[in-house]
Amino acid sequence: MTRIAALSLAVLLAALVTPSLTVPTAAALEAASGAGLKRTGRIQALGPTGRPGDLYDGGVRSPKSAAFSPDGRKLYINALEGGQTLVYAFPSLKRLAAITHAFDAGDAALFQRETTVFDYPFFNGREGNRNVFAGKPVEMAFSHGGRYLWVPYYRRSYDPNASSPSAMAIIDTRSDRIVRVMPTGPLPKYIAVSPDSTVAVVTHWGDNTLGAIDIRGDDPAQFRYVGHWTVEYRMPVEGLEGNRDSNCGFCLRGTVFTPDGKTVLVARMGGGGLAGFEASTGRYLGTLLDFVPNPRHILISPDGRTLYASGNQSGAIGRYDLSAMLRALAGAGGKRIDGPGGETLAVGRGARTIALSPDGRTLYAAINNESRLVKVDLAGWRVVDRATVDPFTVGLAVSPDGRTIVTTSQGRSGQGGGNSVGLYTDAD
Repeated sequence: MTRIAALSLAVLLAALVTPSLTVPTAAALEAASGAGLKRTGRIQALGPTGRPGDLYDGGVRSPKSAAFSPDGRKLYINALEGGQTLVYAFPSLKRLAAITHAFDAGDAALFQRETTVFDYPFFNGREGNRNVFAGKPVEMAFSHGGRYLWVPYYRRSYDPNASSPSAMAIIDTRSDRIVRVMPTGPLPKYIAVSPDSTVAVVTHWGDNTLGAIDIRGDDPAQFRYVGHWTVEYRMPVEGLEGNRDSNCGFCLRGTVFTPDGKTVLVARMGGGGLAGFEASTGRYLGTLLDFVPNPRHILISPDGRTLYASGNQSGAIGRYDLSAMLRALAGAGGKRIDGPGGETLAVGRGARTIALSPDGRTLYAAINNESRLVKVDLAGWRVVDRATVDPFTVGLAVSPDGRTIVTTSQGRSGQGGGNSVGLYTDAD
């Protein structure tokens, strides 16, 4: 059996493992239904409706992710298939800009003569300018106190198998214009920034690696790669065909720096587990296996004590004592170990993005398969509300004041839905 085939089998087996979950009773859910989540608005590309609070914007094509600016005055939406990052004033929702991720020869200065990084070759046979392409924006992250917004591209438009180098835009939020485009490895889905905005890490779903970037100073032209980190081994990508969302090795996704900036944690969505790196050196610490299966998104509580994760296929969220997890990683010796474990809670099939309220008391989860926004009371570790959202929800953001929750409904191939962004308030 080849290594890639073995990994595919491991992904399948991990999907079949069901953890011991705390499952809310039907009576509890019925009692909690409608307790506080109310939809107050929507931005959608489905067509004008004339309904109050329902805004039509034809650019909202397959919205993948959402993010509020740190000051709460802007809302950014990545439209994956639309190839744009849409910018709205908040709370008025007046559209301020549509940042298009398409480049021609006239944009050469944005690339600083770079086409690839870390010796990644191009496999698509394309001739000519590698930096003439359209990008598919996935997730995003702010740095420098909100000055810059980082947006990685799922792939370049001429690379259907997402096996060649992709790229990532840096947007100056003062002008909402792209000021630099940096090459990445294949299929970069996630970007994380250190608490002091000195290092950014781009996570490559496509080959088990991450790229570390020195982002000290305020000039994006000076940002440079300083490390290429690997979880166990770099996955070969030449000749790969088919759906790269399943043929992706460990399928690295959710990534976060610890509050002290010393450790980078990465969710292994393929095969399971939480990987760790020493941030200053890029040294791979190992992987903790006693973790919510099929982990997609991870985040740390405002007080820095607790790690939360969403499990896509398991339909669960998990929470873990961060200090215990870090101690286990420190002693893992670059290997897979069980680790201290934690506790899990069933929230719904297809748990994707999760977000915390600013006070750290509430967790929200985007439930893709069931098209729901779920609210979890963390003190009681229980689901206390569910709201129906447009199908199929994937992204999620909470405003800095905690008053608004935004969901992105990307839809699903062959099943419709999507092209919609919902806005909700939480009366509790």
